[in-house]
Order: sequence, then C-alpha cells, then structure tokens
Amino acid sequence: MQKTLTITRLGIRGALKRTLESTNPIESMIECVRRTSRNVKRWQSGDMALRWTAAGMLEAEQQFRRVIGYRDLAKLAIAIERELTANPVTSSPINPVHAQAPTVATSTV
Repeated sequence: MQKTLTITRLGIRGALKRTLESTNPIESMIECVRRTSRNVKRWQSGDMALRWTAAGMLEAEQQFRRVIGYRDLAKLAIAIERELTANPVTSSPINPVHAQAPTVATSTV
C-alpha cells in the first residue's frame, strides 16, 4: 500500500501507474523461476540456488513485453530524482549511493 501511495505522490498517472500498481509482472517472473528449478532435487549451496534463479530469470526474460506506459518512465525517473533531492536519505541499505558517511567527533587538545 505504501508503494502505491508513493506512485501517487510522485505524480505518476495513467497506464504506467496501473502497471506499477500490479504485482502481475513480478509474479510471472517468479513462476518462471519456479518452473525452471522445479526438477532440482538436491540444493547443494546458496550459489547453486542463485545460478538456478538467474537461469529462470533469463528464461522469463524471453516472455517479457514492453512496460505498458513506458513512455512515462523518463517522467518517473525525474520525479524520483526530485524526491531524493527534496528529502535526502541519510542511510539506506537499499540505496547506498545516497547514504552519507558517518561523522566522526574530533576534539582539540
């Protein structure tokens, strides 16, 4: 729900808004990953799981179509940049590029 409100706050409307509000594209990709890896019986390591996930995503990529409302993606990028400029993120595990370095207290003797 919060993500939907973010889309509205950024001023995204029309077909792109409808596309971004839906979870169908990601659910479709997840289903392709499941289908690709369903016959694996012994998962040996995390690396193996990552390789099978990547293989499933490459398989899903063949079914991807153009994002409905793709012409408004530039407007979305501009709105996100404007939002980040107006509300700088101090630290975020999702977006380390905008994280600020911690300040170190110094003293003079």
